[in-house]
Amino acid sequence: MKIAITGGKGGTGKSTVATALAVELAKENRVLLVDADVDCPNDHLILSIKRREVKRVEQTVPKWDFKKCVKCGKCSAVCKANSIVFVKGRFPIFIPDQCNGCGACIISCPKNAISKSKKEIGKIFSGKKQKLDFVSGELFPNQPIAEFVVSAIRDYVNGIENKYDFVLIDTSAGTHCDVISALLGCDMALAVTEPTPLGAHDMELILELLKILKIPAKIVLNRSDIGDGSLIKKIAEKCGTEIIGDIPYKKEILESYSKGEPVIDDSILKIVNYLKKHTQLT
Repeated sequence: MKIAITGGKGGTGKSTVATALAVELAKENRVLLVDADVDCPNDHLILSIKRREVKRVEQTVPKWDFKKCVKCGKCSAVCKANSIVFVKGRFPIFIPDQCNGCGACIISCPKNAISKSKKEIGKIFSGKKQKLDFVSGELFPNQPIAEFVVSAIRDYVNGIENKYDFVLIDTSAGTHCDVISALLGCDMALAVTEPTPLGAHDMELILELLKILKIPAKIVLNRSDIGDGSLIKKIAEKCGTEIIGDIPYKKEILESYSKGEPVIDDSILKIVNYLKKHTQLT
């Protein structure tokens, strides 16, 4: 069972929920937790997991053969990332950190003067905490496309997921490409939100995305007692889903988070029991 923990808004507690569920499920099941928020991975910090590098992630970039280049500037004209600077009468100037690897410059070159090369853009890590297995990715600073690292994580996990009863994927916030990449192939998604107008607005956006991707979605309401829960209930009814867990705002939860310890709370156990029941695992 592959379950995404996601949400339209940042700061709602996705990682707190993902790590807490993973640790609790791992007490009786084979569980893999995947941190797919490659711009800002933090699950290993919450759980105090020491990571080890298992793979480097590469991206395709162009390479010029200036013996063939006729200085026409067509490669620069098609580059939407502005990673190729062209000055008339000179060879193109390439800025690797801006390149998104689309390959348009290679296709556009009339003299076949551009070939494919590679650059490293990130890493994949693994780790373990007691019975819980862990995988995460990290995008190098100043690299433009997080989606490539997320896709590499997905490929890595696809090779080992059959060993587990549950694979929990902690996505980044939002509805952009790297979130979509992390969601692909998931059997269910838990959308984590908070009872605020911003939380409700962004919750509706992520539920719309999950509907497009045909991924069944349930809602987890974090910090449920600090705002107006009816805002989230209205969105749940409108989108035809349900709230399967509400986590209160507690000092004990904040202390666990700050100490790098998994959250233990009856509200988390309620969600765990729901997942076990609806996946026929005990």
